[in-house]
Amino acid sequence: MPTEIHPRFAFDNSFERELEGLYEPWQATAAPAPRLLALNEQLGAELGLNPAELRSPEGVAILVGNVVAGSATPIAQAYAGHQFGGFSPRLGDGRALLIGELIDTNGRRRDLHLKGSGRTPFARGGDGKAAVGPMLREYIISEALHALGIPTTRSLAVVATGESIHREGMVPGAILTRVAASHLRVGSFQYAANSADQTLLPRLADYAIARHYPQARETNNPYLTLVELVMDAQASLVAKWMQVGFIHGVMNTDNVTISGESIDFGPCAFMDAYDPETVFSSIDHTGRYAFGNQPTITQWNLARFAETLLPLIDNDTDHSIEVATDLLKSFPQRFRANWLDGMRAKLGIGDVHDHDAELIDDFLAILKEQHLDYTLSFRALSDRLRGSEPTTETFTDSPAFAQWTQRWHARLPSQPRAVTADAMDKVNPLYIARNHIVEQALETATNGDLGAFEALVEAIRSPFTERAGMNTFTQQAPAEFAGYRTFCGT
Repeated sequence: MPTEIHPRFAFDNSFERELEGLYEPWQATAAPAPRLLALNEQLGAELGLNPAELRSPEGVAILVGNVVAGSATPIAQAYAGHQFGGFSPRLGDGRALLIGELIDTNGRRRDLHLKGSGRTPFARGGDGKAAVGPMLREYIISEALHALGIPTTRSLAVVATGESIHREGMVPGAILTRVAASHLRVGSFQYAANSADQTLLPRLADYAIARHYPQARETNNPYLTLVELVMDAQASLVAKWMQVGFIHGVMNTDNVTISGESIDFGPCAFMDAYDPETVFSSIDHTGRYAFGNQPTITQWNLARFAETLLPLIDNDTDHSIEVATDLLKSFPQRFRANWLDGMRAKLGIGDVHDHDAELIDDFLAILKEQHLDYTLSFRALSDRLRGSEPTTETFTDSPAFAQWTQRWHARLPSQPRAVTADAMDKVNPLYIARNHIVEQALETATNGDLGAFEALVEAIRSPFTERAGMNTFTQQAPAEFAGYRTFCGT
């Protein structure tokens, strides 16, 4: 029988209680010698947990699933998904478990979830385990996005399991303890819509509304409103990704959350030189999830979500299709409005002008033509406003750039240029999780040295404020990183 310790883990289990048919009860595979590698103390405190207790042997045992604490009821969630356009009716948590739900210190319900905790009934040929490198990557990327103000799942801890697992060679295993507003995905709805249990889809939809969008209940058509609210959340999320040059890398429908949080950081990366066709994922052979394709793919994924809800939107299928299609047609405009607002701020523009999109697009065209670093180029603009020589990135003098600069200056607010530059620096990061630095940190951490990983996490947690001794984190990738590829880690 599992041992109950630390009653402060006051788990509630609404998913398990209300959504029978969408999970399988399961237990984590025992980790033989768990050892804490990284603990997010700030997040732990936010969850009402004691960091000292989490660091104890008993706490670490909970973080890997060796011990089931309090009222936790571990389950493997079921979901389906379109993976690179092809539909798989049964995916699910093949190497993950939902431990339970906590109410954090702000009154928000949060999932506590394990990744790499062993095979489940949904495993598809894999070993159910995870390696140190990919789990630390998820920690880094999720903390980077959070610091940038982008909705994301968070990493509470990474724990080495004390065993070696086979990937390209033998590597040390690890488990990630993840926190999320929920793990409801578009794929969850696809699974429910294909279930023989006719009650599962309405139960799931009502659960999603109650948990994330209770305001939908006050509308004439709550299920159509649910589509609209999820669409708005995803439009805002992906606009924020695009504003900072983030590429998710595997935007399958099972990786699209109903809450609007970023989730599942496998072959993801931040773009170096600006190019909308940038792809980092080693498994994205056609560029389906390239940087510039992310908004279009999001709309496609949302269409798959809306399809699942057609029977609930209206008994008349034709009418359901009509109203859902009309709603989905508005996605490009909603995304563009979010994106333009953020890009105006990045350029120091406070008001709205009809030609702003052209100004922004022309600047991006210059970045692409001159192969300039996306992140550092915006910081270079604020340096120029201060009258100082840019210390981060330089633009090749050209008639196009000179003309663009004149147009840009004409759009800036009537205030001291230094004030505008300071405002730009509050939205344009200086420190991001640069690919070559991430790879170096993961390599050394895999070999037992966490120093580079810890230094990188410290840098990205304050991405906007320049600090002494951190020039390393603004250096561009060496030439050998051209054609860099990331891997999902499974």
